[in-house]
Amino acid sequence: MTHDPTSLRSHRWFGPDDVRSFGHRSRLKGMGFDDVDYQDRPVVAILNTWSELNTCHSHFRNRADEVRRGILQSGGFPVEVPVMSLGEMMMKPTTMLYRNLLAMEVEEVLRCHPIDSAVLMGGCDKTVPAMLMGAISADIPSIFLPAGPMLKGRFKNETLGSGSDTWKYWDERMAGNLCEHSWKCIENGIARSAGTCMTMGTASTMASVAEAMGFTLSGAACTPAVFADHSRLAVATGRRAVEMAWDKFTPSSFLTPSSLDNALTAALAIGGSTNAIVHLIAIAGRLGFELTLDRFDELSRITPVIGDIRPSGRYLMEDFYNAGGVPALLSRLTDLLDTQCKTVSGVTLGEQIANAEVIDDEVIRPRENPVSPAGGTCLLRGNLAPQGCVIKSLAADPKLLIHRGRAVVFDDYPAMKAGIHDPDLDVDANSVLILRGAGPLGAPGFPEWGMLPIPKKLLVQGVRDMVRLSDARMSGTSYGTCVLHISPESSAGGPLALVQNGDEIEINIPERTIHWHVDDAEITRRRSELKLPDVVPARGYGRLYAKHVTQADKGCDFDFLTGRSPGAEPGIY
Repeated sequence: MTHDPTSLRSHRWFGPDDVRSFGHRSRLKGMGFDDVDYQDRPVVAILNTWSELNTCHSHFRNRADEVRRGILQSGGFPVEVPVMSLGEMMMKPTTMLYRNLLAMEVEEVLRCHPIDSAVLMGGCDKTVPAMLMGAISADIPSIFLPAGPMLKGRFKNETLGSGSDTWKYWDERMAGNLCEHSWKCIENGIARSAGTCMTMGTASTMASVAEAMGFTLSGAACTPAVFADHSRLAVATGRRAVEMAWDKFTPSSFLTPSSLDNALTAALAIGGSTNAIVHLIAIAGRLGFELTLDRFDELSRITPVIGDIRPSGRYLMEDFYNAGGVPALLSRLTDLLDTQCKTVSGVTLGEQIANAEVIDDEVIRPRENPVSPAGGTCLLRGNLAPQGCVIKSLAADPKLLIHRGRAVVFDDYPAMKAGIHDPDLDVDANSVLILRGAGPLGAPGFPEWGMLPIPKKLLVQGVRDMVRLSDARMSGTSYGTCVLHISPESSAGGPLALVQNGDEIEINIPERTIHWHVDDAEITRRRSELKLPDVVPARGYGRLYAKHVTQADKGCDFDFLTGRSPGAEPGIY
């Protein structure tokens, strides 16, 4: 195929014989580049989220060089552009506060530079949706390279999964069953390499979502970060980015509502993180599509959970990779997918998974032997959550899926942290723990506080799960009977703001309901006395965020960023 260099977007910067283009070319020369480096070649940006405060991306210095090698192999001109790194483990109160900031940065970086296509290097939780959202809005050819999961953790003869086993062993330590030496050994062995959490947390869920949506090369989602396969994946991704630049293969040319359904089906089938719901709604909004919680629940009712992966199952991401990964899992769900959807590989999803093979039926279950026949994650509605809330029912104690108990309320995280282990706390195993002030506005940023700790006095009694409600999210590595994303949140005046200690709360997961047993007259009286906190900061990004973020059921994107981008190119004078 003959390529026309004048059709490249970057030609507007470097091609014309005018003073502006002279300036652009001369500055490249000042960096040591020669005409042969860039002339008549696609400019491929490597958007790198490497940071020494982000464990998940600590191998990205090397991977960027490997992406560069692939771009050069295919005749492109690679340029590395650093963008904000969202490292879940180090940023407070939460990386979710900055998801939209990174999305804006990706969009503007792609739009304002002479870029023909981009490799998006991300992995840690909010980095994935942020980069996809920004690339979709810029609508420049883009391909995602996931960071990949870390190696399995180890403690004595136990295989450790990051996050999930942290909570598990912390409970045992609080209950007096784990000594300081063992706790230190777990700390030293739970994260043994670069890469994202090796459980099916938000990072691996969103990588799987990206692959099912068609945004990655086949098998990219679960290739472990430190495997040689991941280096080869990086090179191949660079090569494909060059081809996408010539083909003008933009996100709008392959993403459809069916692509989103495929992504959501994959997230459900792997027992993925509840956070995927919020992110997919935001991604859909950038495309100009409406993805509702009701659509999520429709698919949840018919999608079997066949990925037996922690925290909902038994195995870890390395096992999932060895079993065949996302392509193998999708090959068992073809009747639930639109296999005609295009992917960045240049083929349809059906073609991409045509030769996939399940290697281990224990990790990727046959349809007749699922982890759960359907409904691994459920939508609940009721007078406490009129706009909906969610629960990962697969990770909950089955005995608590229908439960009624009295509320024990904490107004915010500091109050919860100070009071949860108070010996005088009026709580028992049947209580319903409630945390408010933890939503998009209240925290701020919608942090992962939804897996409220079990009170110590109950831990020593042997209690390991109880019903917990909040307007927060929870980590994809978390588990337990945790009702999340209650919308509208308490800081926006949602009913959760009116709940008092002792109120009866009832959840019924099979019926998809949540009910607050307080009569309408009493609710009206309480609302008349309610004083909402001032959650709008005085300045900066926090002020922008508070004034424009939407609620959980709308994806928590900024209201001025939803809908398709006008796509206007920057002027060149």
